[in-house]
Formats: sequence, C-alpha cells, structure tokens
Amino acid sequence: MARFEILDTNAAPLGEGPAAGDMLFELGMMYSVGRDVPVDLVAAHKWFNLAAAKGNAEAVRLRREIANQMSDGEIAAAQRAARDWLRLNRRDDAPAAPAMAA
Repeated sequence: MARFEILDTNAAPLGEGPAAGDMLFELGMMYSVGRDVPVDLVAAHKWFNLAAAKGNAEAVRLRREIANQMSDGEIAAAQRAARDWLRLNRRDDAPAAPAMAA
C-alpha cells in the first residue's frame, strides 16, 4: 500500500490548496507507470483528469495519451470515478465541479 505524507499544510486535505494539481498529477503518474502500485490506466486517467481540472497542463497531455490505450468503457469508468471523487471530496462551500473530459 502506498503511503503519502503531506509536508505542507496548504496542500491538505488532498485536492485542495496550491499544490492540489501537482499532487493529483503524481497519483496519475504512480498508476500510469506502476510506481509503488500496479499499473491501472483507469485510475491513472481519473487522477490525470482531476489534475487537469486543477490546471495541470501536463496532466491534459498524459490523460489524452493513456486514453488512446483504453477502451471507451474504461474511459467512461475513469470519468465516473473522477466525478465520484469530486462529489465525495467536495466541501459544502466549494463551487460545483467542472465537466470531465476524455
């Protein structure tokens, strides 16, 4: 099981604060290359999608790259997972989540 330490209180909880896009991007990298976890393109796409929504341009490129290796069903599952993550991790005072792209 992977272990993460958040050294900057501005980055916690996951998905908030200035480092959010970078943290989500790193999760995408972990799953896309199998760093400390099994390779899982659905999970990688989900994390890259979330990082892209936070403004990480490299996540946009890598999400598109791995989508080329995925079926339509896998992409749909990754998009649902990203929406579910946003819904479960949304603060009550936060604006609604943006639409997820492929």
